[in-house]
This record gives sequence, structure tokens and C-alpha cells, in this order.
Amino acid sequence: MVVADLQKGSAGMIVLALLEGRPRHGYELAKLIESQSDSKLQFHVASLYPMLYRLERKGLVEGRWVEKAGERRRRFYRLTPAGRRALADQRRTWREFVAALNRLTGFSHA
Repeated sequence: MVVADLQKGSAGMIVLALLEGRPRHGYELAKLIESQSDSKLQFHVASLYPMLYRLERKGLVEGRWVEKAGERRRRFYRLTPAGRRALADQRRTWREFVAALNRLTGFSHA
């Protein structure tokens, strides 16, 4: 399994986690993912926006257009209460998964 495979399975959780602190727009999310992962993870904006739209349809995020003088308008996304619950559930699931992997592989002792 390569990093890209792991990235696909965790993409929604990553986006929800980055929206936990404050609203952000898609380009900012893509740059944060790249910089905070030391370029190990990269989300192209072209694939990020469809994911944001899906999260919005599910009620996990809410988007709104913001216009600032001298800048093009941007759609900022924020986490909804349902999104916060989903993120907490996903974090719990990942913790359990990683703990099981550590028990099976002895990886935590490496």
C-alpha cells in the first residue's frame, strides 16, 4: 500500500480536521495539507472541491461565498455540528485501527 492509497481512505477526515479550527477555502486546504505533511500528501484542488461538495451535501461542512475588495470571491467551508461528530467518530476509528496495527506488527516498538 502506498501513501496515495492511505490518503484516499483518510481524505475526508483530513479535510474535516483542518476545518475544525476555522473556516477555510479549498486552495488554502490544499496548501495546508501539503505543507503540514512535509509534502507527503498532496491534494489537487481539482479533486478537493468535489470532496468538499460531497461533504457539504452530507451536512458535514457548510460553504459560503466571501468577497473581499481587490480579490476574487472564494467559497469558505466550515465544520457543522454533524461534521464535528463525524470527525470524532473517524478519529476514534483510526485510533483503534492504529492500535490494532501496532499490536499485530510491533510497529510501536520500532
